[in-house]
Amino acid sequence: MAETEDKRRFTIELEFIQCLSNPWYLNHLAQQQYFKDPAFINYLEYLQYWKKPEYAKFVVYPHALYFLDLLQHQQFRDYISTSENTQEVHRMQYYHWQYLRNPPATSTNEFAALKNE
Repeated sequence: MAETEDKRRFTIELEFIQCLSNPWYLNHLAQQQYFKDPAFINYLEYLQYWKKPEYAKFVVYPHALYFLDLLQHQQFRDYISTSENTQEVHRMQYYHWQYLRNPPATSTNEFAALKNE
């Protein structure tokens, strides 16, 4: 029975961690006053173990762990509570995915070869 409960807890926590990759979900948590609840803040601190390699390998959206780190700070929790700031975070996340995650196919060596032609 304990193994079933552990698996259930693992699944629930993993799903919650994955949700943290969505800035609009973070905004929703802020709007619902979760970030003012000390028990919830303690839960976010407890979830830091997901950054260990043996757990992180199950996380599909790495931004979830980045936002988990940011949520440890009151300043970020306050920041994400407004729609304007959430939109900015979402925009930065989108640009990261679009440009930084998939850099242009042309490498430095290809640029050098083109210059010498």
